[in-house]
Amino acid sequence: MANGYLRERSEAYKPGRVEPFKVSRSKIELYMQCPRCFWLDVRLKITRPSSPPFNINKTIDELFKKEFDVHRAAGTQHPIMVKNKLTGVVPYAHKDLDTWRYNFTGVVAMHKPTNLHVFGAVDDVWTNESGELIVVDYKATSKDKEVSIDSGWQISYKRQMEIYQWLLRQNGFTVNETGYFVYTNARIDMDGFGDHLEFRTKLIPYTGNDEWVEPTLVEMKACMDGEMPPVGVSIMGGPCEFCDYARRRTELTLNHVRSIKQK
Repeated sequence: MANGYLRERSEAYKPGRVEPFKVSRSKIELYMQCPRCFWLDVRLKITRPSSPPFNINKTIDELFKKEFDVHRAAGTQHPIMVKNKLTGVVPYAHKDLDTWRYNFTGVVAMHKPTNLHVFGAVDDVWTNESGELIVVDYKATSKDKEVSIDSGWQISYKRQMEIYQWLLRQNGFTVNETGYFVYTNARIDMDGFGDHLEFRTKLIPYTGNDEWVEPTLVEMKACMDGEMPPVGVSIMGGPCEFCDYARRRTELTLNHVRSIKQK
């Protein structure tokens, strides 16, 4: 039990299913990276090897939420809003905000054409003087140069924000096309650690376009109902490193077994 919600273990998808099937924002990203990995995950519950948890990043997320919640309760601007001259922008107060920010509930939308229950946990939501909602995502890193969202691999950050924008629009909210990344960078040019990290935080605007989301959901549903996609077919282009590893490992194992049998 966490934050008042019970985490339910998801079940494998079976073609012909009548009940809605839950797909998270991360599952949509998985499909974009590799339909085969996505199919193995939802159909057979064979998941990609997971990376270690980023506990420091999670801590920073939680501290950011507390920081912005102070201004949410007071109806005031956070200093980063003032610094970036976001006149009239304040953290958005809504009765469902805690649900929207919880990983296993998130903002929910039923996509009727595919019968998919789509959800994603947003880091924060702000609002402007026009009553439009603004999607905000927290990011943390440590590098010796200024942070940006210009690297090719950061397309996943942009898709993440666009999915949140789509989800809120599906719930009837007017969402500003510009969202923001609150991107903080731990300095590595300090003289020492001393039980203290110093960060520099940058607010990065991003103009989203969620037109790709619904067509992608339709493609995902077709993938789920079909046969396992072949290795090497990636929405992003280029090989999937997980599939490539699995293929090479299988080939090596088979060749080893054959060599033993021939002795």
